[in-house]
Amino acid sequence: MANGSRQAAWEFFGAELKRRREDAGLSQSALGIRVFVSGGYIGQFEQAIRKPQLDVAQRIDEVLQTDGFFERLWRKLIKDQPFSEYFAHAAELERLATKICEFEPALIPGLLQTPEYARGLFAASNPFATDEYIEDLLRIRMDRAAILRDATRPVYWVIVHETAVLIPVGGSATMADQLAYLSTMAREHRVVLQVIPFAAGAHPRMGKMMKLMEFEDAPPTVYTEGVHSSSLLDEPTVVKRVQASYDLLRAVALSPGASLDLIDSAAEDFRQCASTT
Repeated sequence: MANGSRQAAWEFFGAELKRRREDAGLSQSALGIRVFVSGGYIGQFEQAIRKPQLDVAQRIDEVLQTDGFFERLWRKLIKDQPFSEYFAHAAELERLATKICEFEPALIPGLLQTPEYARGLFAASNPFATDEYIEDLLRIRMDRAAILRDATRPVYWVIVHETAVLIPVGGSATMADQLAYLSTMAREHRVVLQVIPFAAGAHPRMGKMMKLMEFEDAPPTVYTEGVHSSSLLDEPTVVKRVQASYDLLRAVALSPGASLDLIDSAAEDFRQCASTT
């Protein structure tokens, strides 16, 4: 399903939600209370600005007595979108976010990956896949990263562990180019980038990625990821705890300037290694 058709389908979802809510005599706030989201969220669902999670679609069916209509439509739309089901909603939220704070313990975040680095990751994760399949995955990832080139791009703050800087994904030449790209993005003020060095020892989010997203007119959301699974968290006390842990990560990381020095040094080491092989 093309992007335009998919958006039109979500607009249909929203229009049907509004019609059936009004038929039930419920305001946006009243429906929101019953399905455990805010009335503002219901309004954004109806305008196709945000997409509900599966459990919300299921609760809407229960409250409006729509015999599974919204769950079936949700599953159809998620199946026809380009991302894995566990990541689809987070990808939509990335596009709407005004600020993203991300931590990755072992790899370069997807929004900052070069094509060759991403291709190396996909090839390692899908050793029996065809070249066409890998290229499809690559196209989707590069399309996603386009938000950083938009005039309305989000404020983007990234912390990575030194592990991500030193693992040679795709080989030395690919890593040299990847790190040079990180340096360029930081120097062009498209991202604030920090590195947690090995010397920092233990830190608050050992081995656990996280992405904090803030929005113009909706509460902040936390995305975390496991093995082919994920969680989106927007309960205020949980988000506050995650924000506190991100502040601790900033405290143990190198400054942005020192982080760039480390990245540039690693890029030069990879470049020299590539030239001797």
